[in-house]
Formats: sequence, structure tokens, C-alpha cells
Amino acid sequence: MPQKRQALFKDGLESLNFLSALQKHSSVLAPLLCFSAKALTASELESMFRPDLSPAGSNKRHKEVLTLGFWADYLLDCEEKATAVCLEDLMMFATGLMAVPPAGMTPPPCIQFLSDSPFPVANTCANTLKLPICDSYGIFKANMDFGIQNAPGFGCS
Repeated sequence: MPQKRQALFKDGLESLNFLSALQKHSSVLAPLLCFSAKALTASELESMFRPDLSPAGSNKRHKEVLTLGFWADYLLDCEEKATAVCLEDLMMFATGLMAVPPAGMTPPPCIQFLSDSPFPVANTCANTLKLPICDSYGIFKANMDFGIQNAPGFGCS
């Protein structure tokens, strides 16, 4: 950057004392401003996606809780490479991102449940992942793998 542009940039950062704060507290602010290629974990994804559950005691809630168990198992299988999909593939399918941005996800990712489709559906603008309700983990895993691998636009790098 030419020196004049660099000076203007620094002046802009200093207008709200941001440059001073950045220089004094760089270790605190760096994680918010700089991307760090950190491997995703099953635990991280499980805690990131908040479930939108039906009322307690309902028949739907029982099936949703069972599906959340399948989801947790699926995440572990993805992490352990025991399935055709890796955690980064799953993240891309659900959010359109390969990694969690330094400033976090907005809106926060959520899980909803599908009773009318055997395959997962994602809305990457809303960070919403809709999981199929299945009777067994084997069916859930196969349908998740198929749905994610065959989604339009999936696999772009």
C-alpha cells in the first residue's frame, strides 16, 4: 500500500481509538480479526447448532430427541472419517462456509426437523439445517450422506 493510503487507513482506524486498542491488546483482538485455520470438531458443531424442538411431552418431541442422538452420532462418524461426508462438507452444506468465521455465525445456526423428506435440507442464508426424522441410525446416516453429497452447488471449492 502506498504510504499516503496507509496513513489514511491508520487515521481512519484511529478516529475511534481502534488502532490504539489494536496495538495495546492485539492478542485479544487478533482472533476476531484474523482467520485461523482450525480443524472443526464434532463437539464444536454439535454445540453450534441449536435445536428448535417441539413442546416437551409431545410425540414430535420424542422423535426429535431421537434424531438429535442420530445427529450426535453422525457428527462423530464424520469426525472419525467413518462416513462419506467430513465435518467441513457438512458445514458447507448447512452454512455455505467451510469454517467458522472469526466473528462467529449470524444468524446462529439452528436445527429443525423434517417428517416429510428422507434427506436433509439446508438454508444457508438462515444457517438452518433441517434433519430428516428416521427410524434407525443406519437410515439416517445413509440419507444424510446421500443428501449432502448430491445437493446442488455442493463441492464448490
